[in-house]
Amino acid sequence: MDNILVSVSCITYNHEKYIADAIDSFLMQKTTFKIEILIHDDASTDNTAKIIREYEKKYPDLIKPIYQSENQYSKGVSVESINVERAKGKYIAICEGDDYWTDPYKLQKQVDYMENHPECSLCVHGGYVVSATEKKILMYNRPNKGNKLFTVSEVIEGGGSLFLTNSMLYPTEFRTNRPAFLENAPVGDYPLVINLSLLGTVYCIDEIMSAYRVGDECSWTAKYLSNIKKKEKHYNDMAIMLEEINHYTNKQYDDVIKRTKKRSQLFLLFEKGNYKEAKTGEFKELYLELGLKMKIALFMENYSPGILKILRIAKRKFV
Repeated sequence: MDNILVSVSCITYNHEKYIADAIDSFLMQKTTFKIEILIHDDASTDNTAKIIREYEKKYPDLIKPIYQSENQYSKGVSVESINVERAKGKYIAICEGDDYWTDPYKLQKQVDYMENHPECSLCVHGGYVVSATEKKILMYNRPNKGNKLFTVSEVIEGGGSLFLTNSMLYPTEFRTNRPAFLENAPVGDYPLVINLSLLGTVYCIDEIMSAYRVGDECSWTAKYLSNIKKKEKHYNDMAIMLEEINHYTNKQYDDVIKRTKKRSQLFLLFEKGNYKEAKTGEFKELYLELGLKMKIALFMENYSPGILKILRIAKRKFV
């Protein structure tokens, strides 16, 4: 019996500049329990695999990699699923290869809560949003001022940027509960959080314990949201996913799903430069409900688009 309590799931592709930071942040964790580090390299074409192999030699009992010879993501395969299916721990903690953790007690704090609250299906926390190379802090992802239990409706309306992916820890038993909306989704983290919220409670620890990089030219954003046509397709795909969730939950969250879809349409109008339409007609009420910071950001985007370039990148998982 391995007695592993946490399986760290790290998927990586062409992260040679970042993967060492990620692995080091796993290794620095101070816990009263055993962990395993599962790394899935999706046939990187740079030195990512070489770096992982160096760590594997030093920590063979901790680091358990998969080195793909052909890129699986491009074939439509869920690489996250490949990784978590081999998890031996009671819990799974997620951190992609270009992100990292900042608190050596992150896992201990989350596991302590989960062990005392078996009804909890997801534990998250706050984090830094940092520039890719300099690791300069650009903003904070702080879902709430104070520890908080999030409702399903709050999770849906919060969008993909509500919680950083590298803050997520959830029971391994839920890895097999993957409804169609999760399997078919164009992204992995947002529908995963929604699914987990339907299976139990979602608890957020109000502490900054990880860092999420933005601005890398090889990032998911640069590849899949690089122009308005790709962005529009992404928004449409997300709307389809939300409707699948609506069907799956027997329209229990119909109102919040409709609001979330409409808000996505509102932001797409701003992406297209249709500012007048976004502020009037059927979108007027939603626009007026936006917070002051968001309105200022949209105003700057209208008149000084270059200023908010990095913010658009950081917001890429909003829907």
